[in-house]
Amino acid sequence: MSVSAPPLPWLQPADPFPSIFEAWGDDTPAPGLLAAGGALDAATLLDAYGHGIFPWFSDGQPTLWWSTNPRMTLHTHEFRLHRSLRKVIKKFRNTPGAEIRVDHDFGAVIDACSGSERAGQSGTWIVPEIKAAYLELHKRGHAHSVETWQDGVLMGGLYCVSIGRAVFGESMFARQTDASKIALTALVSMSMAQGVDWIDCQQVTDHLAFLGARPVDRSIFSNYLSDATAQPGIEWKFQPLYWDQLLSACANPT
Repeated sequence: MSVSAPPLPWLQPADPFPSIFEAWGDDTPAPGLLAAGGALDAATLLDAYGHGIFPWFSDGQPTLWWSTNPRMTLHTHEFRLHRSLRKVIKKFRNTPGAEIRVDHDFGAVIDACSGSERAGQSGTWIVPEIKAAYLELHKRGHAHSVETWQDGVLMGGLYCVSIGRAVFGESMFARQTDASKIALTALVSMSMAQGVDWIDCQQVTDHLAFLGARPVDRSIFSNYLSDATAQPGIEWKFQPLYWDQLLSACANPT
């Protein structure tokens, strides 16, 4: 049974975030909720992500900041390349005009993710304030898009945040069957090849679990971030050889 939630810190633009261990617990109406208000710009986002905090709110709400526990993470070497997805990747690789592009049209990707094309999701939290903040973060080299293209047309993709070797998945969209899964697989392969051990998925879902993601304790995730964010960043450029490395490295479950 839920209990009355503790007071929620309301931040001014220059205020630091509370400790992530002060986030609301499972017995409250919004587990993981940490604070509200504050600035929503590139500098604040970098500070937030570096501490395991992310924004998530709907139109008409104040900026809400979260640190969920447990934290859903996709360990790149545990990615489940199911037989059906393996076939999709092999077909994509052999299809003329099919290609993966990185950061070719970040604006189009985040626009698509904010609309009805989001993969397996309804509604949106990608309100205009979020778009503006992540576009600024992209210009600073810390937000990236991985895109699935066919014959010069953007068919699906995702965007994410990166700090050092920490990668934080945000949202996906698809205009064609499996287009978002192809982009995610490309992100996993690119991350794996460059020493990224985990991709943050924020919240526990059955879909992510099907692909191999699993929850970890917030304290473990925090320790991982301390190490990963201090390392040199990866090169955000997709190499076709990454497919081969992924196909050989990942298990082939049913």
